[in-house]
Amino acid sequence: MNYRERIFQQEGASFPGKTYVEAVLEPAFNEAKQHLLHPMMAINKAHLIMLREQELLTDDEAKRIAGALCGIEMEELRQSHYTGQFEDLFFQVESRLLELAPDVAGNLHLARSRNDMGITIYRMVLREKLLVTLASALYLKEHLLLFANEHVDTIMIGYTHTQQAQPTTMAHYIMAATDMLSRDIKRLIQAYHTVNRSPMGAAALTTSGFAISRERMRELLGFDELVENSYDAVCGADYLGEVATAVQLAAINLGRTVQDMLLWCTQEFAGLKVASPYVQISSIMPQKRNPVSFEHMRSLLSSAAGNATTVLSMMHNTPFGDIVDTEDDMQPYAWRSMGVLEQMYRLMASVVGTMEVNKDVLLERAKGSFATVTELADTLVRTDQLSFRKSHHIVSRVVKEAMSEQLAANQISLELVNRAAVEVIGRELSLTAEELRLALDPVHFVMIRKLPGGPNPEEMKRMIAVRQTVLQQETEWLAQKKQAIANVMKGLDQMTAEWSVG
Repeated sequence: MNYRERIFQQEGASFPGKTYVEAVLEPAFNEAKQHLLHPMMAINKAHLIMLREQELLTDDEAKRIAGALCGIEMEELRQSHYTGQFEDLFFQVESRLLELAPDVAGNLHLARSRNDMGITIYRMVLREKLLVTLASALYLKEHLLLFANEHVDTIMIGYTHTQQAQPTTMAHYIMAATDMLSRDIKRLIQAYHTVNRSPMGAAALTTSGFAISRERMRELLGFDELVENSYDAVCGADYLGEVATAVQLAAINLGRTVQDMLLWCTQEFAGLKVASPYVQISSIMPQKRNPVSFEHMRSLLSSAAGNATTVLSMMHNTPFGDIVDTEDDMQPYAWRSMGVLEQMYRLMASVVGTMEVNKDVLLERAKGSFATVTELADTLVRTDQLSFRKSHHIVSRVVKEAMSEQLAANQISLELVNRAAVEVIGRELSLTAEELRLALDPVHFVMIRKLPGGPNPEEMKRMIAVRQTVLQQETEWLAQKKQAIANVMKGLDQMTAEWSVG
């Protein structure tokens, strides 16, 4: 027996080969049962309604097909196993329809193809998963805004290049994270607009000679627009690439905030304390409260970004045509990526919403930090009409001298400042002790930074109010989209059921 015969003996001599089933067909069938069956049946119902309205089916044919569609046992299909009798779930459903409505059910495939059906199904699944992800993103945004509002007066040090930079507030930091999340939400909403366009009517590639209505199919399935060019409708994959890109960036963005908060939970930093439901103990060290919820978020968000990257990599260098590279194999990676991101949004909301902030430690650290000396330099410009660069040189000398004497920032004396001034400009300053005290006070630092976007508490409250208004608008948009889709799906079911008994 030669090697070719041995392969046929192991794999079988007819479709489908054993390894092909194991590696491709069975996993795809199982994914389809879970994710694609409902939209597939919705397309069948919508296509039936459109064909009858266009008088491409008679009343009797439409009723018989409607009866067959209503006779499909959905749960039976979901529990079925891949046997190789049918290539995929589509042909299994079609076979069952032909059993229930012999011959006439074959007309349901008039003027359509698995090509336009498949892409339409994928878009329907994606839009649903995008709405779920967006709901959780808005949930997180709501809790971040609540947390920020609670901490408009919580003074802390802001960092640049991982080094203490300037005093700010917890609200200021959280609002920055919220605004980053808001941009992620905008990208996900834009991805939804790109996804929610109907390819139906493109058929295999070039539309059809039958007088179907692409616009009516768009309407029946709840899409906002058509993918007008029929070639683009079945060949374009950038709708999925846009979703993957938005999800990838969202996961990376959230991961950066998680990384900061994990650091702030350390005993050395002692800024945050994660609530008991989200920590785990050590099996050997009794003192440990491990903030593992943040650790899991960090790693799982990386997995979400990785799955999104896989989608883009699978698209790379594929032909611009209907091809499985951009269809069956690629879709699950996008679903998994969105699924993880959606869960992490909810987990982050729960952890942030329940954690404690050690305000006293953060304030005391800010008081002793040299992060305040930017304001001292600014103050010298005001009190002594110095150029900022001259002022900067004086304060730089002050910091070096204070550090050499092991002084904290709030221990800097007027004498030390004047000594540095004499070395730089040859004279003492008109700066008073009270002006020096204020310049080195982190609370004062924050209070006078009231320019748009600054950490001043009143400015923070203004920003929070604006973003709460936007959140309300986004929440209303989401509710409208979910309701619109629910309404069209209900309408399809009702009309098909009425026809089946008419």
